[in-house]
Amino acid sequence: MIAALLLLCSPAAARANGDPASDYLLLQSIFLPFDAKVDADVTARLSDVIRAAGKADFPIKVAVIRTRYDLGTAFSLYNKAQRYAQFLGLELSFQYRDRLLVVMPNGFGYAVNGKPDVRAAKLLVARPAPGADATKQVEAATAAVRALAAAEGHVLPAGDSGGASSATRDRIAIAAGALALAAALAAIVLYRRTRAPATE
Repeated sequence: MIAALLLLCSPAAARANGDPASDYLLLQSIFLPFDAKVDADVTARLSDVIRAAGKADFPIKVAVIRTRYDLGTAFSLYNKAQRYAQFLGLELSFQYRDRLLVVMPNGFGYAVNGKPDVRAAKLLVARPAPGADATKQVEAATAAVRALAAAEGHVLPAGDSGGASSATRDRIAIAAGALALAAALAAIVLYRRTRAPATE
């Protein structure tokens, strides 16, 4: 939890470290675009679906990529979702070897342990491209996870668990509060420095 909070509090550092999603997804199941406003309820629904998929023996992680800046040094793979899914899957494979879904404005990519899945690729290519709106990308990711799970015989619950959604929203609120507190402390320190008398 602490490590995840540190990652949330330092997106600039993660961005500077090669491919940011490969860092985030080592600790959590969802990578969201930098500097993008995503509806909290939509994010919570994706978290609920991923949690339900895990309980149904269909573990999956999701990377939502809105712009090339979300890729860090892998920016050349922007709008090449399948190639990026395989690339990212290999980067994660020393710790995570299961399913990975990538959502980009122009479509989807899918890999298992860094390798493509022909049946899943056919399913995803038939889905409409979500576009560059981050909230719509997350909604598309939720629907895609459900479809992929169903294709392997895992029908996920139609409704979201209120308790799970509430817990997810609580974690988002805690992270937001921590960021606000850090910003307030930084502002206080800066104010005190500017008010301090100059030394001779």
